[in-house]
Amino acid sequence: MSNYILSCCSTADLSKEHFEKRDIHYICFHFEMDGKQYSDDLGQSIPFDEFYQAMVDGADTKTSQINTEEFMEYFEPFLKEGKDILHLTLSSGISGVYNSACIAKNELAEKYPERKIYIVDSLAASSGYGLLMDKLADLRDEGMDLETLVSWTEEHLLNLHHWFFSSDLTFFIKGGRVSKTSGFVGNMLSICPLLNVSFEGKLIPRFKIRTKKKAIRAIADKMIEYAQNRADYDGKCYISYSACYDDARAVADIIEESFPKLNGKVELYSIGTVIGSHTGPGTVALFFWGDKRVD
Repeated sequence: MSNYILSCCSTADLSKEHFEKRDIHYICFHFEMDGKQYSDDLGQSIPFDEFYQAMVDGADTKTSQINTEEFMEYFEPFLKEGKDILHLTLSSGISGVYNSACIAKNELAEKYPERKIYIVDSLAASSGYGLLMDKLADLRDEGMDLETLVSWTEEHLLNLHHWFFSSDLTFFIKGGRVSKTSGFVGNMLSICPLLNVSFEGKLIPRFKIRTKKKAIRAIADKMIEYAQNRADYDGKCYISYSACYDDARAVADIIEESFPKLNGKVELYSIGTVIGSHTGPGTVALFFWGDKRVD
């Protein structure tokens, strides 16, 4: 039994069961739908299919990050138990939650000077962030001590790859991430933008792929291009998706065929309510370990 806890934000987009099985603690972001407040609690308050259908039907969604007070209330019971903490936050390129967690850490450090609290910016999002947490749980279970694990995390963050495509630009337009003109043309021409997360943890459009079928092939090709040991990749692979299981499954099928040494089957998870509030339905995201992200 380790003397520290592993922790993350709910935006790591794994299932409640997965977090519990791996003994990974999490704190929930928040979202609002048509004026009603909810916790981003991994589909417990609102099933994912209902959430995405509500968006299609015109529901208005907003999101809010975890504040300093919430972090303090969340961290303190672990400290009282005599546990140290390693908490990874959602990428600072997407959210300001890292700053809130750091302020909470500094406040609590004065009250619990004998305890150690490490806050690390994951530079990751959705189930890629989850894949990182899963790897840290492996290392913890192998007996790695806290300080060594923090160092490993900081050294390997940029080896985690995120590639996304969306077959529906409606909510990218609504959120201002795509202009109305570009979005209208893109939807008319069935353009699926292919994006990734940069070394700064920001979501960057990289390619415009015409038709979803080609986008499915293109995103799988990115893993073939960048995966650690290329065709001999033997790590895990996660995919998250928003109300488009068949598209995610099509990507997974290509990955499983292309990487015979893969560690188990590709694991599929729903994009959660916070990330999903910005992507809307129709997004598929692929996560794997590879070369360091350099741009």
